[in-house]
Amino acid sequence: MIRAIICDDHPIVREGMRVVVNATKDIVMDDEASTGVELLEKIRKRKFDVIILDISFPEGLDGIDILKAIRAERPRSAVLVMSMHPEEQSAVRALRAGAAGYLVKGSMPTEILTAIRKVAEGGKYVSPGLAEMLAMDLETDRAKPAHESLSDQEFRVLCLLAAGSNISAAARELGLSTSTVGTYRSRIMGKMGLKNNAEMVRYALQHGLIE
Repeated sequence: MIRAIICDDHPIVREGMRVVVNATKDIVMDDEASTGVELLEKIRKRKFDVIILDISFPEGLDGIDILKAIRAERPRSAVLVMSMHPEEQSAVRALRAGAAGYLVKGSMPTEILTAIRKVAEGGKYVSPGLAEMLAMDLETDRAKPAHESLSDQEFRVLCLLAAGSNISAAARELGLSTSTVGTYRSRIMGKMGLKNNAEMVRYALQHGLIE
């Protein structure tokens, strides 16, 4: 029996996943959490075969941070990431951070169950769309977008500043000092060859990082 736990801040998502999973004979949704902090507390007390994790949370600790913490606490548990974001924006970052699989929210129940079973067996799962994208990347060897050179924290600062937050607001959101966020901003500008905030916003819009 595959024992799973889901972490998502939307009750309807957790309930929907529970209905899908508990209709099977080989998988059980054994627990759930609404925040990353709650999830980490639960996995410290109990072992789960698969941890289904929403990558986006309204709290300060984001999904990539949670994913890395899970890998440190329970390296043998497979983490299946779910996201509303377009795959090319977040899937590679999640997989690099230790996710065993990646699903877009709204996937068909059959795909969800296939993904859970695959990662529980020690395999990797990506949707057909993402697999095709990765194959195209390898075939064409196209240049990677500039934002892929950023660290996770730099990427978060980029998205916040491009979305309209000033340095003080971004610092509060990330739990950092304003000087640290200012340093990240300088690194982002240098790595990406940007001259000012207007260019940062333009880049983020062109690459779908903000709406």
